[in-house]
Amino acid sequence: MCYIERMRTTIDIPDETYKNIKMMAVQGDSTVKQMVLDGLDLLMLHRASRPQARRLQLPLIRSTRTDMLEIDNEQIYEIIDFP
Repeated sequence: MCYIERMRTTIDIPDETYKNIKMMAVQGDSTVKQMVLDGLDLLMLHRASRPQARRLQLPLIRSTRTDMLEIDNEQIYEIIDFP
């Protein structure tokens, strides 16, 4: 015999949303529970298929220059107009 562990939980669904889900479940010969499980399966499948965000490594453009640019806040304010 195969035992599948299950977790019971409670979720709050707005009345109008629940009515719509219930109507769709009845029309599709399903249950609200099964529709919620199917929706969660689709969400997990969608998220698993998205490419993972890669962490950027700086600098994005490598420089061949070896000297460092030294600039202070006052010089930045001269170059860029801050409000």
